[in-house]
Amino acid sequence: MRQTMRPLMQSTAVAISAAWLLAVPAANAQTPSTQTPSGQVPSAQTQNIPDQKLDAAAAAVEQVANVKKDYQQRIEAAPTPDKQRIADEANKVLAKTVTDHGLTVEEYTSILVAAKDDPGVRDKLIQRMNPPGKQ
Repeated sequence: MRQTMRPLMQSTAVAISAAWLLAVPAANAQTPSTQTPSGQVPSAQTQNIPDQKLDAAAAAVEQVANVKKDYQQRIEAAPTPDKQRIADEANKVLAKTVTDHGLTVEEYTSILVAAKDDPGVRDKLIQRMNPPGKQ
């Protein structure tokens, strides 16, 4: 049973990591009307995420995590003057990774925030990331 839980825990960690990574650029792009004063997406929006959007977010999560890992290594290895340029490039690549799955960065981020805050959304996302025959 412990080995069965490990992939689920890893997937959740990837999702949270991806949400963190994209939340900073997305927060700057969102208007105040899309967030509550605490900075969270209103729960009414998180309860009705279409299956198509959940499918797209689940498909993007692993790729986003891989891009993040790759660029973190590049930034760590780069000389200081190049770090900001590489970080800017990473943000563009991350945004493209998300939009290539048919989501805006804001949609992707709000889905991951919903998954973090709502166990029902989290379970749906994890199921899509770990289909029965994939493990």
